[in-house]
Parts: sequence; C-alpha cells; structure tokens
Amino acid sequence: MAGSETVRTGTAPGPQIFDLDRCVHCGLCLNACPTYRELGLEMDSPRGRVYQMVKVAEGEMPIGPSYIKHLELCLACRACETACPSGVQYGRLIEAARAQIETVRRRSLPARLLRGFIFNRLLVSPRLLRLAGNLLWVYQASGMRALAESTGLLKSFGRLGRLAPLTPEAERPFFFDQIGKTFPAEGKRRYRVAFLAGCIANVCFARLNEATVRVLQKNGCDVVIPAGQGCCGALHVHSGMREEARRLARRNIDAIPAADFDAIITNAAGCGSTLKEYHELLADDSAYAARAAAFSRAVRDVTEFLASIELNRDMRPVRATVTYQDSCHLAHGQRVRLAPRRLLQAVPGLEFRQMPLSDLCCGSAGIYNVVQSDMAAAILAKKMESINGTGADIIATANPGCMLQLRAGAALYGQGRRVAHVVELLDEAYRREP
Repeated sequence: MAGSETVRTGTAPGPQIFDLDRCVHCGLCLNACPTYRELGLEMDSPRGRVYQMVKVAEGEMPIGPSYIKHLELCLACRACETACPSGVQYGRLIEAARAQIETVRRRSLPARLLRGFIFNRLLVSPRLLRLAGNLLWVYQASGMRALAESTGLLKSFGRLGRLAPLTPEAERPFFFDQIGKTFPAEGKRRYRVAFLAGCIANVCFARLNEATVRVLQKNGCDVVIPAGQGCCGALHVHSGMREEARRLARRNIDAIPAADFDAIITNAAGCGSTLKEYHELLADDSAYAARAAAFSRAVRDVTEFLASIELNRDMRPVRATVTYQDSCHLAHGQRVRLAPRRLLQAVPGLEFRQMPLSDLCCGSAGIYNVVQSDMAAAILAKKMESINGTGADIIATANPGCMLQLRAGAALYGQGRRVAHVVELLDEAYRREP
C-alpha cells in the first residue's frame, strides 16, 4: 500500500464466519489460482486469503497494509470456487472483505478524487461517457495515437504509457442512440428479450452490441433495449463499493421489469455474474429483495440463451480455425462452459481447437490489468503460450474486458491473431454473402 494511505481504526461488517468456516483448508484450490501459480506464496492463494479473513474476523489480525496488499492482488476470478469440494463461495468472501477494507481505508486525496470520478461520475453518466468517447475517438482518428506510439512518446509516461495497449477503440456511432428502442424479430417472433447494453460498451463495443441485437433478431427475438438502464455495478462490487452497486442495481430493476420479458440478456460475462447476484446484493432491502430475485432469475448470458433455444442454422461458412478462452465470470461465476463452444461448433466451416488451461484467467479481471499491471502482464504471457499452441486464427471469448486483454496479448506475444466475441462470429456467419 502506498505510503500516502492510512488505515482508520474501528470495526466494519466483513465476510461472515459461517461462510469462512466452509473452507477446510484442503488446498485443492491452489493450482486453480493464477496468483499462486505465478508466485507460489500461500498468502496469495485462496486458502491463504481465507485464513487472513478469518484472523481479521476473529480480531487476531488488523486490516493493515499487508492484508490489503494480499487481497488486492486477488483477481476475483473465482476459479477456486470451481475447484473447491466444500462449496466455499469465495467470490462472496472477497467482495465482502474488500467492502470492509473500504470502510476503514483512508486513500490519498488524489486517489479519492480519481476513484470518485470514475466510479460515481463517469461510469454512471451517459453524457460523460459520450464526451470521453468523442475525445478518445479524436485522439485515435486524428493520428495522434499512432504518432505517440511510433515516436516512443508514450514510454516517457512510465506506467501510464505501458498501459496504452489496453486502451479500447472508440467505436462511432456510439450505441447510446439505440437505448429505448425495440428491434423486431426476423421472421416469426418466438421470444421477447431485454438487452442490457452496459456502460463503457456503448462507446468501445458498440459494434458488438449491434451484432448481439442482430443475432437475437435472427433467432426470433423481439429485442427491447429499455430506457433508464445503466451500469450494472460489477466494477463497483469488485472494488468494494457495495452501496454504490446497490443504487445501480435498483435503477436497472426499475428500468427492466423481469416479468415483461422471456430473458434479460447481457453479452458481458463480468456484468452477467453481478446481474445474476442482484438478489444477494439487495437481500436486506425489503422494497427490492423480491424484485431483485426475479430479475436475477431472468438474466442470461447471450451465449447461454442462444444455446438453450432452437438455433437458427441458416448460416454461411466461416473458413477459419478458432480457439476459445473461458471468461472467468462466465465459467466460474455463472458455471456456463459448454454453451459458447456449442455455438462456435454450430458455425459451418469454423474449425474449433481446444485451448489448454482455457479456464485460467487471462489477467483482465475488470480493472485488475490497470491497477495490478505487472501481475496481469505475467498472467497474460502464459495465457498466450496456451493460445499460440493451438495454431488458431481466431481467439474467441465472451467478455469485452477479456477481449481487450487478449488483443494486447495477440499484439505482444502472438501473430496478430483476431480476437472476437462468440456472438460476433455468429453474426458474421448470418451476414456472410454467398
């Protein structure tokens, strides 16, 4: 922890003892943990972090710099949940621990201002996101970005310059203009679904959102993009800002009555995991608990939904080889693994090649690759070794954050392979000319 930070004394709610007691300290989670695989340190393993949480809960260990450091280094990828034979809900534990840390931690003034602007202003304001997107577009389209990269100017900005490869493209026209609209099914209507467009995705993954709508239309869906929706709160939850996440959850529940739709669709695995846990986030809110439970039951990842219905097979061939990287919050958080693979295998001409360790995190993890860039880079380097071994032309995944990380990896360690969302490949097959 930086020297400009302090930790206030006092107590605050944190992980519950009955959740912590599920861990029997067997160690079967260790090999599934990216940070333990990288460092080999017990305190940077799920078992070690649970041990530290227990000591804090029992009052035998303070919430100090060491504790914060080890918990911040966790990607919250939840691979340990898949490996755990005792059903430890590690995602719940790490989120509660980080929320507890935030109640006693005193960040520096610049850190508080930056954090407040990003989480409480930028992510929740379409107007600010649009403004930021236009500025980013000018930077990229004017050639300033290419000039800065070619001259090595970015290197003079130190760590900020090293993060430049992770900068997403601003995709104009932005998707904000589609919010509030309904897109009718092609052919016979079979389903009526709501689509959650996200926050940053409206600027940097506008084409992915459009492809998602088209693929759903091709499969007999009236696609409603409800007005009033916004950021799902996933980044807030992962960063310990639970009250802010609750406010965003209430807004989305108000905007999207679950009973009006056959499913609530998201194309972002990280968002979907949080959306499916709104019932836990608002369990103590008497006014929203029941509605949150209904909302969570209705949420489906787009790959999960498409694999559960009779898929429209009227596709043109896509002549390429593809491998699939499991998005952590889809594979481990939502336990959706087969659906994306089935969809890829349904595309004619597309040869699927299984990736070794495909469910090991790529290092994206929300904003982890920004705040823990060294560890994220080390994890990404090993991920690219697995990808390169497949010889695939395309790296498919199911989460925008993973796409950014894998694109950086393909540029640094690969052969410039294309990175695509599963639904983008379906859209290409549906739209391909004879």
